[in-house]
Amino acid sequence: MRILVLGGTAWRGGEVARAALARGHEVTCLARGRSGQAPRGARLVAADRGEPTAYEQVAGLDWDGVVDVSWQPGFVRSAVAALGPRARTWVYVSSGSVYAAHGTIGADESSPLLPALEGDVAGLEQYGEAKVACERHVLDGVGDRAVIARAGLIGGPGDSSDRTGYWPLRFAHPATEDGTVLVPDAGAQSTQVVDVRDLARWLVGCVERQVRGVFNASGPATPLGDHLTAARSVAGHTGPVVAVPTSWLVEREVEEWSGPRSLPLWLSTPGWEGFAARSTRAAVGAGLVCRPLEETLRDVLAWELQVGPGRPRKAGLSPDDERDLVSAARISAARR
Repeated sequence: MRILVLGGTAWRGGEVARAALARGHEVTCLARGRSGQAPRGARLVAADRGEPTAYEQVAGLDWDGVVDVSWQPGFVRSAVAALGPRARTWVYVSSGSVYAAHGTIGADESSPLLPALEGDVAGLEQYGEAKVACERHVLDGVGDRAVIARAGLIGGPGDSSDRTGYWPLRFAHPATEDGTVLVPDAGAQSTQVVDVRDLARWLVGCVERQVRGVFNASGPATPLGDHLTAARSVAGHTGPVVAVPTSWLVEREVEEWSGPRSLPLWLSTPGWEGFAARSTRAAVGAGLVCRPLEETLRDVLAWELQVGPGRPRKAGLSPDDERDLVSAARISAARR
């Protein structure tokens, strides 16, 4: 098959390109090339999607599949206009952030969406609305030849958001002298991670089987407590664990989910109980197979150790913050 990846030099697009190459397909990556190199065996077409001539080198060809991961509506709209008529299957990697509400556990693809962004260029604060607009451009342009994959948290080796790697790395390299690790006392809260490699293989499989439709593409819903147990196990951690209440963390301005001074994957805001607990029945029925969480965490830990555990991080507590919070938690416990 002939597959075009719009991107293919960064993390997600690169994994899709590698998955397609591994299946023996002919792969072209259209990208500026600033994020890295195209995988070995793929053809790189250097182009800036912001330019009117971006697709000239590939627009005259027929494609068995086009895969796009962009969240800028203008890029998606122009790509569909230039390439849509000659693509047998169009795969768009969207996000669970398109949904208007996140309070229902087990919600499916019929849930209401945010209003679509009206413009072509979005800021990060408009991410969900921009993804809705991108979905609409795809569906309006290629109709029933589209696969819309609303991915949950994508994890695994290469996760530069630092969310899926935080916990196994912290358990492997505790910040405290006695090996204590601070965790939220919210074990029943759901987490939902899809390994980037599993997602990529499924997307390529959708092209091969001419799958069509809209899917929540994520891993199985897993309680945070079980997720942390798995992370601790793959790291071989045997030190103390201090579990602190959500209210205690909020009082000390620890952020939820991601970002600086956060506890990744932890959610404390009411109304978000279903954010990482959406139904993936449709995607599983269409062939999505997810490896065990332990394997993803083991592999992301190996990647974290390879790139360097002391590097600046985009998510999680710094060692100094963790030591301060562990000390405060012990003082609070002693006063009870």
